[in-house]
Amino acid sequence: MNSYIDKFNNATKNTLFEKLPHAEQAFIKEKAHQLKFSHQELKQIIDMARDLGMWNEKSIIEIFPEHEQKKVVFTRLRLSYEEIRNRPNSYDNFELKNIPLEQKYSFKTEEKEGFGLGLCPVASEKTRCCNLLTLDAVESCGFDCSYCSIQSFYKQNTITFDSGFKEKLLNLNLDKNKSYHIGTGQSSDSLMWGNREGILDALFDFARKYPNVILEFKTKSDNIKYFLENEVPKNILCTWSLNTPTIIKNEEHLTASLEKRIDAARALADKGVKVGFHFHPIVEYENYLDEYQEVYKKLLLKFEPNEVALVSFGTLTFIKPVIKKLREREFRTKITQIPHADASGKSSYGHATKLEMFKHAYESFAPWHRKGTSHEENTDVFFYLCMEEHGMWKEAFGYEYATNNDFEQAMLGAYCKKIGQDYLI
Repeated sequence: MNSYIDKFNNATKNTLFEKLPHAEQAFIKEKAHQLKFSHQELKQIIDMARDLGMWNEKSIIEIFPEHEQKKVVFTRLRLSYEEIRNRPNSYDNFELKNIPLEQKYSFKTEEKEGFGLGLCPVASEKTRCCNLLTLDAVESCGFDCSYCSIQSFYKQNTITFDSGFKEKLLNLNLDKNKSYHIGTGQSSDSLMWGNREGILDALFDFARKYPNVILEFKTKSDNIKYFLENEVPKNILCTWSLNTPTIIKNEEHLTASLEKRIDAARALADKGVKVGFHFHPIVEYENYLDEYQEVYKKLLLKFEPNEVALVSFGTLTFIKPVIKKLREREFRTKITQIPHADASGKSSYGHATKLEMFKHAYESFAPWHRKGTSHEENTDVFFYLCMEEHGMWKEAFGYEYATNNDFEQAMLGAYCKKIGQDYLI
């Protein structure tokens, strides 16, 4: 008996066994003793149990098949689990768990090595990439989106500011004869911190110094006070990551509501700031296309194409460390309850689902599509797919770019034209 206990304890080391409810721990331990599951099988069963609890679905106990042969049991259990994961998610009876009602974090200001200006960290030759440069003005985020990968790279709830950021930005030497697209929303939300530690002062000065830089602030907040109170350089774009009310309520915790995000964008557009919208991730669930359609309609009604620089589409894409981090958290989410098809070495939806969501999204914005060859009225909105395989463009949009550099140049050209700085192209 002791040898079995030792074997079981050894097999469950470095797993999420201790995070399962006590009843499930006892059940799995009993079944492992009866059926003699291997280390690998036991690890997979524990992961399945953890996922089912996170998804707010039937427990591992409820779906566990009765049979005396281990191989049959494991195969049937895996099939039951996959059936739950593969069907369209429903949030109808989904209950949140351990979600904070307010933002709680600590601030830290320290001198950091390096500057944090580099290529987008998810850039890949396997997917069509715009060659975005990212600027880590702040590290870590005060929002709690369940799908976010920031939690895998930085200490959760500790917001870090670089005490040398302003000086480093002033000392940065860029080629003034070249156009750049730099985003500040990769390692944190671009606007939620306002001008804390003078970061917006520094970034606005940087934008004025380099009119050849398209500086993009990407956010899920409605904190636009600084922008309303100051003159905004015309080479600054403010973009909002949008989603449906269902996803915002259940997966984008502590963020501004859809209405507040759109109202903030409208206020800046009224001031003359060019805005943009990112639908990333688009998430599949029951009747999701209808709900996304309503969001697309709101934008078409509230904005004119000459006010909007860009609209992008993307979806859930996971790497193993992020899935591991999510499983370790004591909360509920349906974000990982998707069929894990291979997506250039990562996990995402299958091709058919992606094509459905992207084609529907792009066609919904038909009034903003390019018409004819004249661009004098500056009405073009630049649409793009974020980090998708090359062929998806042709299928979803009807056109594609041959290389990442072609994509980058088309994007820069569209943005420069939009802000009235055609000479930078």
